[in-house]
Amino acid sequence: MISLPSSFKDFYEMEPHKFQNKTNGITPRRWLVMCNPGLAEVIAERIGEDFIRDLDQLKRLRDFVNDDAFIRDIAKVKQENKLKFAVHLEEHYKVKINPNSMFDVQVKRIHEYKRQLLNCLHIITYYNRIKKEPNKQWTPRTIMIGGKAAPGYHTAKMIIRLITAIGEVVNHDPVVGDRLKVIFLENYRVTLAEKAIPASDLSEQISTAGTEASGTGNMKFMLNGALTIGTMDGANVEMAEEAGDGNLFIFGMRVEDVDALDKKGYHAEEYYNRLPELKQAIDQIANGYFSPKQPDLFKEIVNMLMHHDRYRKTELFHLSIYLSIYLSIYLSIYLSI
Repeated sequence: MISLPSSFKDFYEMEPHKFQNKTNGITPRRWLVMCNPGLAEVIAERIGEDFIRDLDQLKRLRDFVNDDAFIRDIAKVKQENKLKFAVHLEEHYKVKINPNSMFDVQVKRIHEYKRQLLNCLHIITYYNRIKKEPNKQWTPRTIMIGGKAAPGYHTAKMIIRLITAIGEVVNHDPVVGDRLKVIFLENYRVTLAEKAIPASDLSEQISTAGTEASGTGNMKFMLNGALTIGTMDGANVEMAEEAGDGNLFIFGMRVEDVDALDKKGYHAEEYYNRLPELKQAIDQIANGYFSPKQPDLFKEIVNMLMHHDRYRKTELFHLSIYLSIYLSIYLSIYLSI
């Protein structure tokens, strides 16, 4: 039986023959050959150019998984892409970027179910940890969030304001330095994606399970060698099947868990009161830490998180898991090369 969100359950049970799964796709010509010619060339040197028309040919790269020269070539291309994108970011956002930091990117339409707010809670918590222990060895990160909000979608526009407000505080904090930078990628579009995706180390695909129809951004990131952190949702499911669960960093609820939580009842206050770091992050948003000139600016976001979270977007009780697996991601990116 096809696993579908609960909103389609009754229709599926009435007429199951009318439901078929069709996953979106991307073209390797634009999202590899054109936007990342260095990587395409490294691949072609090993397996030829047939992969441009037949992506199944990429399976032949398994023969080079332990080839030190191939791994060094891939790492060199990634670093060159990061250096180029760092220059672009500094030019357009006037923020000094550490090109050796982890480029952690979430780009997609701004929407509650895509949970840019979960990313914001992670950023604030990581920021607080650095502030608390400034002499500790921290993995430097440049976190980028990009996307557009529908004209009438007020909450989405407030999420953008929150991201930029967090960036203003974090990016100018001398205690943090170049260990954490936060950029909102303005006017996100194909030409900007062609710069950002080849430079990314980590792809954020963290929608609430059962809400993402497919997604193509995750495919573009993976094709360009970024690791994926995300929920078992949308095309992440098929990518895990193809690449193996061990090659994605999956966390959080599955669809059946979301359904069970809906039946039980979701009460954000329970997790707010139980997790000190989460409480601190939400209190900072509520009390104007990131909007000192307008202390009440984000009150409605906090009220929504605490009392009207339709998409369980914060998935509060999994925030600690979301944070903790970053160490293993760091190890995968930097110590295996």
